[in-house]
Amino acid sequence: MAVYSMTGYASASAGSAAPGDAAGNAQSDTPRAPSAGGSVSIELRSVNSRFLDLVLRLPDEFRALEPALRDLVGSAFRRGKIELRLNAQIEAASAWPQPQPEQLNRLARLESTVQGWLPKAASLSVNEILQWCRSGTAAPKLDEAALEAARRCIAGLRDARAREGQRLVAILMERVRRLRELATQAEPLVPAVVQRQQQRFVERWQEALAVVDASASVPREALQERAINEAAAFAIRIDVAEELARLRAHLDEIERLLGAGGEVGKRLDFLIQELLREANTLASKAASLELTNISVEMKVAIEQLREQVQNIE
Repeated sequence: MAVYSMTGYASASAGSAAPGDAAGNAQSDTPRAPSAGGSVSIELRSVNSRFLDLVLRLPDEFRALEPALRDLVGSAFRRGKIELRLNAQIEAASAWPQPQPEQLNRLARLESTVQGWLPKAASLSVNEILQWCRSGTAAPKLDEAALEAARRCIAGLRDARAREGQRLVAILMERVRRLRELATQAEPLVPAVVQRQQQRFVERWQEALAVVDASASVPREALQERAINEAAAFAIRIDVAEELARLRAHLDEIERLLGAGGEVGKRLDFLIQELLREANTLASKAASLELTNISVEMKVAIEQLREQVQNIE
Protein backbone atom coordinates (compact mmCIF):
# COMPACT_ATOMS: atom_id res chain seq x y z
CA MET A 1 0.00 0.00 0.00
CA ALA A 2 1.26 3.46 -0.88
CA VAL A 3 2.13 6.24 1.54
CA TYR A 4 0.15 9.37 0.69
CA SER A 5 1.17 12.96 1.16
CA MET A 6 -1.46 15.50 2.18
CA THR A 7 -0.12 17.98 -0.38
CA GLY A 8 -1.31 17.87 -3.96
CA TYR A 9 -3.23 19.49 -6.81
CA ALA A 10 -5.47 18.14 -9.57
CA SER A 11 -8.01 19.41 -12.08
CA ALA A 12 -10.54 17.75 -14.38
CA SER A 13 -13.43 18.70 -16.62
CA ALA A 14 -16.49 17.06 -18.12
CA GLY A 15 -19.07 18.25 -20.65
CA SER A 16 -22.77 17.83 -21.19
CA ALA A 17 -24.78 18.26 -24.39
CA ALA A 18 -28.21 19.74 -24.39
CA PRO A 19 -31.24 17.44 -24.75
CA GLY A 20 -31.71 16.39 -28.37
CA ASP A 21 -27.97 16.21 -29.13
CA ALA A 22 -27.61 12.54 -28.34
CA ALA A 23 -26.07 10.19 -30.87
CA GLY A 24 -29.41 8.45 -31.45
CA ASN A 25 -30.97 11.69 -32.65
CA ALA A 26 -28.03 12.66 -34.82
CA GLN A 27 -29.12 10.11 -37.46
CA SER A 28 -32.41 11.88 -38.16
CA ASP A 29 -32.95 13.38 -41.64
CA THR A 30 -34.92 16.23 -40.14
CA PRO A 31 -32.68 19.26 -39.45
CA ARG A 32 -32.50 20.08 -35.75
CA ALA A 33 -32.10 23.43 -34.09
CA PRO A 34 -28.64 24.16 -32.69
CA SER A 35 -28.82 23.69 -28.93
CA ALA A 36 -26.75 24.82 -25.96
CA GLY A 37 -24.28 22.56 -24.23
CA GLY A 38 -21.93 23.11 -21.32
CA SER A 39 -18.88 21.94 -19.42
CA VAL A 40 -17.78 21.78 -15.81
CA SER A 41 -14.23 22.09 -14.52
CA ILE A 42 -13.14 21.18 -10.99
CA GLU A 43 -9.92 21.96 -9.16
CA LEU A 44 -8.75 20.29 -5.96
CA ARG A 45 -5.97 21.73 -3.78
CA SER A 46 -4.74 19.89 -0.71
CA VAL A 47 -2.38 20.84 2.13
CA ASN A 48 -1.59 19.21 5.46
CA SER A 49 -4.03 19.25 8.36
CA ARG A 50 -4.62 17.15 11.47
CA PHE A 51 -8.07 16.13 10.21
CA LEU A 52 -10.08 16.23 6.98
CA ASP A 53 -11.12 19.85 6.35
CA LEU A 54 -13.10 20.26 3.13
CA VAL A 55 -13.93 23.69 1.67
CA LEU A 56 -16.32 23.85 -1.33
CA ARG A 57 -16.40 26.80 -3.72
CA LEU A 58 -19.59 26.23 -5.76
CA PRO A 59 -21.77 28.45 -7.96
CA ASP A 60 -25.29 28.87 -6.59
CA GLU A 61 -26.82 26.59 -9.23
CA PHE A 62 -24.67 23.67 -7.98
CA ARG A 63 -25.39 24.03 -4.25
CA ALA A 64 -27.62 20.95 -4.34
CA LEU A 65 -24.54 18.85 -5.20
CA GLU A 66 -22.68 19.75 -1.99
CA PRO A 67 -23.67 16.58 -0.03
CA ALA A 68 -22.71 14.32 -2.95
CA LEU A 69 -19.39 16.10 -3.44
CA ARG A 70 -18.58 15.87 0.28
CA ASP A 71 -19.31 12.13 0.21
CA LEU A 72 -17.03 11.62 -2.81
CA VAL A 73 -14.12 13.50 -1.24
CA GLY A 74 -14.66 12.02 2.23
CA SER A 75 -14.61 8.47 0.89
CA ALA A 76 -11.27 9.08 -0.87
CA PHE A 77 -9.29 11.03 1.77
CA ARG A 78 -8.93 10.90 5.55
CA ARG A 79 -6.71 13.88 6.34
CA GLY A 80 -5.77 17.20 4.80
CA LYS A 81 -7.26 20.61 4.17
CA ILE A 82 -8.85 20.25 0.73
CA GLU A 83 -10.37 23.03 -1.34
CA LEU A 84 -12.74 22.08 -4.17
CA ARG A 85 -13.50 24.80 -6.71
CA LEU A 86 -16.16 24.25 -9.40
CA ASN A 87 -16.57 26.38 -12.52
CA ALA A 88 -19.27 25.91 -15.16
CA GLN A 89 -19.44 27.22 -18.69
CA ILE A 90 -22.65 27.04 -20.71
CA GLU A 91 -22.22 27.33 -24.44
CA ALA A 92 -24.69 29.74 -25.95
CA ALA A 93 -27.06 28.52 -28.62
CA SER A 94 -26.71 29.79 -32.18
CA ALA A 95 -27.73 33.43 -32.69
CA TRP A 96 -30.25 32.36 -35.37
CA PRO A 97 -31.87 29.03 -34.47
CA GLN A 98 -33.31 26.81 -37.18
CA PRO A 99 -37.08 26.57 -36.53
CA GLN A 100 -38.40 23.04 -36.56
CA PRO A 101 -41.62 21.99 -38.34
CA GLU A 102 -43.28 20.92 -35.10
CA GLN A 103 -42.45 24.27 -33.54
CA LEU A 104 -43.86 26.22 -36.50
CA ASN A 105 -47.02 24.06 -36.65
CA ARG A 106 -47.69 24.62 -32.98
CA LEU A 107 -47.03 28.34 -33.29
CA ALA A 108 -49.39 28.57 -36.30
CA ARG A 109 -52.16 26.86 -34.36
CA LEU A 110 -51.69 29.18 -31.42
CA GLU A 111 -51.70 32.24 -33.67
CA SER A 112 -54.86 31.01 -35.41
CA THR A 113 -56.58 30.46 -32.05
CA VAL A 114 -55.66 33.92 -30.80
CA GLN A 115 -56.76 35.65 -34.01
CA GLY A 116 -60.01 33.70 -33.95
CA TRP A 117 -60.83 35.27 -30.63
CA LEU A 118 -59.09 38.58 -31.32
CA PRO A 119 -59.40 39.39 -35.05
CA LYS A 120 -57.49 42.65 -34.69
CA ALA A 121 -54.42 40.92 -33.20
CA ALA A 122 -51.26 41.48 -35.28
CA SER A 123 -49.52 38.56 -36.92
CA LEU A 124 -46.19 37.35 -35.53
CA SER A 125 -43.03 38.79 -37.07
CA VAL A 126 -40.06 36.67 -38.16
CA ASN A 127 -37.99 38.01 -35.25
CA GLU A 128 -40.72 37.06 -32.74
CA ILE A 129 -40.92 33.57 -34.22
CA LEU A 130 -37.15 33.10 -33.97
CA GLN A 131 -37.11 34.36 -30.38
CA TRP A 132 -39.90 31.93 -29.50
CA CYS A 133 -37.96 29.03 -31.07
CA ARG A 134 -34.84 30.01 -29.16
CA SER A 135 -36.66 30.14 -25.84
CA GLY A 136 -37.87 26.60 -26.45
CA THR A 137 -34.33 25.25 -26.35
CA ALA A 138 -33.77 23.44 -23.05
CA ALA A 139 -30.87 24.50 -20.87
CA PRO A 140 -28.21 21.81 -20.40
CA LYS A 141 -28.22 19.79 -17.20
CA LEU A 142 -24.69 19.76 -15.80
CA ASP A 143 -25.12 17.92 -12.48
CA GLU A 144 -23.92 14.58 -13.86
CA ALA A 145 -21.06 16.30 -15.66
CA ALA A 146 -20.05 17.94 -12.36
CA LEU A 147 -20.03 14.61 -10.52
CA GLU A 148 -18.06 12.96 -13.32
CA ALA A 149 -15.49 15.79 -13.25
CA ALA A 150 -15.29 15.44 -9.45
CA ARG A 151 -14.56 11.70 -9.72
CA ARG A 152 -11.80 12.30 -12.26
CA CYS A 153 -10.33 15.11 -10.19
CA ILE A 154 -10.34 13.02 -7.01
CA ALA A 155 -8.52 10.22 -8.84
CA GLY A 156 -5.98 12.76 -10.09
CA LEU A 157 -5.45 14.16 -6.61
CA ARG A 158 -4.92 10.68 -5.18
CA ASP A 159 -2.27 10.03 -7.82
CA ALA A 160 -0.59 13.37 -7.08
CA ARG A 161 -0.59 12.68 -3.33
CA ALA A 162 0.81 9.19 -3.94
CA ARG A 163 3.68 10.57 -6.04
CA GLU A 164 4.47 13.15 -3.38
CA GLY A 165 4.25 10.39 -0.77
CA GLN A 166 6.93 8.39 -2.58
CA ARG A 167 9.25 11.39 -2.45
CA LEU A 168 8.55 11.83 1.26
CA VAL A 169 9.31 8.16 1.95
CA ALA A 170 12.70 8.51 0.24
CA ILE A 171 13.50 11.56 2.39
CA LEU A 172 12.35 9.86 5.59
CA MET A 173 14.33 6.70 4.90
CA GLU A 174 17.46 8.78 4.31
CA ARG A 175 16.97 10.49 7.69
CA VAL A 176 16.39 7.11 9.36
CA ARG A 177 19.67 5.83 7.91
CA ARG A 178 21.43 8.93 9.25
CA LEU A 179 20.07 8.32 12.74
CA ARG A 180 21.23 4.71 12.61
CA GLU A 181 24.72 5.89 11.63
CA LEU A 182 24.78 8.29 14.59
CA ALA A 183 23.63 5.54 16.97
CA THR A 184 26.38 3.28 15.61
CA GLN A 185 28.94 6.06 16.20
CA ALA A 186 27.71 6.58 19.78
CA GLU A 187 27.61 2.92 20.81
CA PRO A 188 31.38 2.23 21.10
CA LEU A 189 31.89 5.51 22.94
CA VAL A 190 29.61 4.52 25.82
CA PRO A 191 31.87 1.97 27.61
CA ALA A 192 34.92 4.21 27.27
CA VAL A 193 33.02 7.21 28.62
CA VAL A 194 31.65 5.20 31.53
CA GLN A 195 35.08 3.82 32.41
CA ARG A 196 36.71 7.23 32.13
CA GLN A 197 34.12 8.91 34.32
CA GLN A 198 34.29 6.08 36.82
CA GLN A 199 38.07 6.41 37.08
CA ARG A 200 37.84 10.17 37.43
CA PHE A 201 35.28 9.81 40.20
CA VAL A 202 37.39 7.32 42.12
CA GLU A 203 40.52 9.50 41.78
CA ARG A 204 38.76 12.49 43.25
CA TRP A 205 37.50 10.43 46.14
CA GLN A 206 41.00 9.17 46.77
CA GLU A 207 42.26 12.74 46.86
CA ALA A 208 39.64 13.49 49.46
CA LEU A 209 40.51 10.40 51.46
CA ALA A 210 44.19 11.39 51.49
CA VAL A 211 43.42 14.40 53.65
CA VAL A 212 41.26 12.45 56.10
CA ASP A 213 42.81 12.30 59.55
CA ALA A 214 43.77 8.83 60.69
CA SER A 215 41.86 9.40 63.90
CA ALA A 216 38.59 9.95 62.02
CA SER A 217 35.60 8.05 63.35
CA VAL A 218 34.90 6.45 59.93
CA PRO A 219 37.46 3.83 58.87
CA ARG A 220 39.41 4.53 55.68
CA GLU A 221 38.27 1.21 54.17
CA ALA A 222 34.60 2.13 54.67
CA LEU A 223 35.11 5.48 52.96
CA GLN A 224 36.85 3.79 50.03
CA GLU A 225 34.03 1.26 49.65
CA ARG A 226 31.51 4.08 49.66
CA ALA A 227 33.50 5.87 46.95
CA ILE A 228 33.42 2.75 44.76
CA ASN A 229 29.64 2.40 45.22
CA GLU A 230 29.08 6.05 44.31
CA ALA A 231 31.25 5.62 41.23
CA ALA A 232 29.19 2.60 40.15
CA ALA A 233 25.93 4.50 40.66
CA PHE A 234 27.28 7.44 38.68
CA ALA A 235 28.32 5.11 35.86
CA ILE A 236 24.78 3.73 35.69
CA ARG A 237 23.35 7.24 35.48
CA ILE A 238 25.49 8.22 32.50
CA ASP A 239 25.11 4.91 30.61
CA VAL A 240 23.05 5.61 27.44
CA ALA A 241 23.02 2.08 26.04
CA GLU A 242 19.32 1.69 26.92
CA GLU A 243 18.42 4.93 25.14
CA LEU A 244 20.27 3.83 22.03
CA ALA A 245 18.45 0.48 22.07
CA ARG A 246 15.04 2.17 22.31
CA LEU A 247 16.00 4.62 19.58
CA ARG A 248 16.84 1.73 17.24
CA ALA A 249 13.53 0.06 18.09
CA HIS A 250 11.64 3.24 17.14
CA LEU A 251 13.58 3.45 13.86
CA ASP A 252 12.67 -0.18 13.11
CA GLU A 253 8.98 0.66 13.62
CA ILE A 254 9.20 3.74 11.39
CA GLU A 255 10.70 1.64 8.59
CA ARG A 256 7.97 -0.97 9.05
CA LEU A 257 5.20 1.63 8.82
CA LEU A 258 6.71 3.24 5.74
CA GLY A 259 6.93 -0.17 4.10
CA ALA A 260 3.34 -1.08 5.01
CA GLY A 261 1.89 2.25 3.80
CA GLY A 262 -1.65 3.45 4.33
CA GLU A 263 -2.73 6.03 6.88
CA VAL A 264 0.46 6.12 8.96
CA GLY A 265 0.91 9.85 9.56
CA LYS A 266 -0.38 9.97 13.15
CA ARG A 267 1.58 6.90 14.23
CA LEU A 268 4.72 8.28 12.65
CA ASP A 269 4.19 11.56 14.47
CA PHE A 270 4.01 9.69 17.80
CA LEU A 271 7.22 7.79 17.03
CA ILE A 272 9.00 11.05 16.18
CA GLN A 273 8.11 12.35 19.64
CA GLU A 274 9.56 9.20 21.18
CA LEU A 275 12.75 9.60 19.15
CA LEU A 276 13.12 13.16 20.36
CA ARG A 277 12.65 12.03 23.95
CA GLU A 278 15.47 9.50 23.62
CA ALA A 279 17.74 12.07 21.97
CA ASN A 280 17.09 14.56 24.78
CA THR A 281 17.87 11.90 27.40
CA LEU A 282 21.06 11.06 25.54
CA ALA A 283 22.03 14.74 25.58
CA SER A 284 21.35 15.07 29.30
CA LYS A 285 23.42 11.97 30.09
CA ALA A 286 26.28 12.76 27.71
CA ALA A 287 29.49 12.91 29.73
CA SER A 288 31.76 13.62 26.80
CA LEU A 289 31.97 16.14 24.00
CA GLU A 290 31.68 13.38 21.39
CA LEU A 291 28.33 12.13 22.75
CA THR A 292 27.07 15.70 23.08
CA ASN A 293 27.81 16.40 19.43
CA ILE A 294 26.13 13.16 18.36
CA SER A 295 23.01 13.97 20.38
CA VAL A 296 22.82 17.42 18.75
CA GLU A 297 23.06 15.89 15.27
CA MET A 298 20.39 13.37 16.23
CA LYS A 299 18.00 16.12 17.25
CA VAL A 300 18.60 17.95 13.98
CA ALA A 301 17.82 14.77 11.98
CA ILE A 302 14.73 14.07 14.10
CA GLU A 303 13.45 17.60 13.55
CA GLN A 304 13.87 17.10 9.81
CA LEU A 305 11.90 13.87 10.14
CA ARG A 306 9.15 15.65 12.05
CA GLU A 307 8.79 18.36 9.40
CA GLN A 308 8.28 15.78 6.65
CA VAL A 309 5.98 13.54 8.68
CA GLN A 310 3.59 16.48 9.11
CA ASN A 311 2.74 16.11 5.40
CA ILE A 312 1.89 12.40 5.49
CA GLU A 313 -1.75 11.30 5.58
